Amino acid sequence: MAVILPVLGKHPHFGAECFIAPNATIVGDVTMGDECSIWFNAVVRGDVHYIKIGDKVNIQDGAIIHCTYQKNPTEIGNRVSIGHNAMVHGCTVHDDVLIGMGAIVMDRCVIHSNSIIAAGAVVLEGTIVEAGSIYAGIPAKKVKDVSPDMIHGEIDRIANNYVKYASWFSDYNHTFLK
Repeated sequence: MAVILPVLGKHPHFGAECFIAPNATIVGDVTMGDECSIWFNAVVRGDVHYIKIGDKVNIQDGAIIHCTYQKNPTEIGNRVSIGHNAMVHGCTVHDDVLIGMGAIVMDRCVIHSNSIIAAGAVVLEGTIVEAGSIYAGIPAKKVKDVSPDMIHGEIDRIANNYVKYASWFSDYNHTFLK
């Protein structure tokens, strides 16, 4: 069973048709939109500040979402994919973003819409990622613009695929989240 716990009287809230993997952890002041999925071994820790997650967000296996105590909440827009083992901490991620596997997004970063953070990238504290761009490397820097084909072929495709993958667990979802 997933670990879903209140912290200081604040309980996680889930939208409609969400999938929470049996070994995911979600605690504290977390608000999640519709058709989201939190995958195996992912941790969403709203214990020291709030975490707000939009619709059709997938937080893949082993990813960690956290904040900074009383300073930096984490806000994630709609149709965001957060890759396996990524870490997103005390930052803002706008709509239609792909954060690659193993990437790290630090405090006070702003990731604007239609952007991709490459696998393994480290987005340093306070970085502003331009809309429609790809950032890669350590530290992450802009490497190119995102084409309209890439928005549809990668960002949209992955977000929609994860809604489909979550539906495969619909019997579990309806039993567990009621």
